[in-house]
Amino acid sequence: MRIKSQWFREGRQHSVKELAGAVSFIAWKIADDALKSTRKANFEIAVGEQYFAFFNEFLIFLIQVADRLAYQRFPAAERAEFTATLANRIAATQAENQSRLLGASEAEFKQAFIDQLNLRSAGYAEFTYDESGPSFRFLRYLAFCLEQIMDKKDSGWIIDQIMSIQAPAAVEMVAKTLRNLCEEAPRPTRKRASTSGD
Repeated sequence: MRIKSQWFREGRQHSVKELAGAVSFIAWKIADDALKSTRKANFEIAVGEQYFAFFNEFLIFLIQVADRLAYQRFPAAERAEFTATLANRIAATQAENQSRLLGASEAEFKQAFIDQLNLRSAGYAEFTYDESGPSFRFLRYLAFCLEQIMDKKDSGWIIDQIMSIQAPAAVEMVAKTLRNLCEEAPRPTRKRASTSGD
């Protein structure tokens, strides 16, 4: 999966809210790709409630990852603003999608997402995330949450799929995204390969 994680207009410092908005968009794409990849690996995830349950758990995981990376990079107040903005943007996007497809109100879906995020945050808080990335238990917690969503025939196998493939790839993409977006200096323009008429 290729993700564009540079600002369209470079050379200026972006606010924490702008940064959170960009990360929220990319996190949604990462979660969507993880869900599609999991289905391509022959795991059954039915369109409807199961689909959004998987999607929401993965988004909550990505919010936790982004928050831990923000802890390493920002002062406490900026980290709090970043994570709150990120969570609210993602919750609003998911609520709009769920409301359109499942029929309940956006406000109800958004509140349900925030409630679940708060519940899961308490769980993730028990696990370490250092300079080398998330601990085994941090990744295992995501796998455990997703295991509860899957049908019986898939529940035992999903743990390895998530911990070995989907979660590490997602963590790397979030880390790369945040690293690229936080670069303040403009990137040098790439030279186009010229073709010769000879």
